[in-house]
Amino acid sequence: MKPEEIIQQGECVYKKPTLLTDTNMHYCPGCSHGVVHKLIAEVIEEMGAEDKAIGVSPVGCAVFAYNYIDIDWVQAAHGRAPSVATALKRLNPDNLIFTYQGDGDLAAIGTCETIHAANRGENIAIIFINNAIYGMTGGQMAPTTLLGMKTATTPYGRRVDLNGHPLVMAPIMAQLDGTCYVTRQSVHTPAAVRKAKAAIRKAFENSMAGKGTSMVEIVSTCNSGWKLSPAKSNEWMIENMFKKYPLGDLKNE
Repeated sequence: MKPEEIIQQGECVYKKPTLLTDTNMHYCPGCSHGVVHKLIAEVIEEMGAEDKAIGVSPVGCAVFAYNYIDIDWVQAAHGRAPSVATALKRLNPDNLIFTYQGDGDLAAIGTCETIHAANRGENIAIIFINNAIYGMTGGQMAPTTLLGMKTATTPYGRRVDLNGHPLVMAPIMAQLDGTCYVTRQSVHTPAAVRKAKAAIRKAFENSMAGKGTSMVEIVSTCNSGWKLSPAKSNEWMIENMFKKYPLGDLKNE
């Protein structure tokens, strides 16, 4: 049996997407990035958009997506992915243009670019990985870090009086006239993975149909930054993250 596929009664029921390269992923065990990469690759293949897809990845763990998904990529400066995607889509309206961003990028230095691209209704899809922490640079507090959550820069927990409230991006995006689809999903169970894949497919189809901006937020874990095992990280996410960032569609037009 080949490691990348399971054979049942002579029929292949699962295989590695052909767009995923053979490069060993650098992500920590239990990280959601690898699962989302697989879903993006599968959706692009199923849409037959291999030659039309262009991803934009900025700074952070997300930047290495170009090593793993064999499509055209453009690296953007920190937070500027929606602006770069805007230019790409306007110059190449027949291409599938999407960004792949973390919360420290999209909801911090890139808040302005994200909101204004969505408000203009740019025909792009935004994949937003929200693990409530700066994962690559040492586990610092992010805009999405929960109240009371301990990080490298909030060792006693995030406080409202000192650090402010967590920034909840999806409702902000949903109220903008330029967005057509805003949803929150996760990839912590097989059922959740199927829903996340369907959401990514819808966002990509919206981009190709010229319906406006779509954002798929993936509520994720960062077991290294959270100082928990992968299993404990999933439990913590369910018990804490989903209360602040509940799953489901916020806007679907």
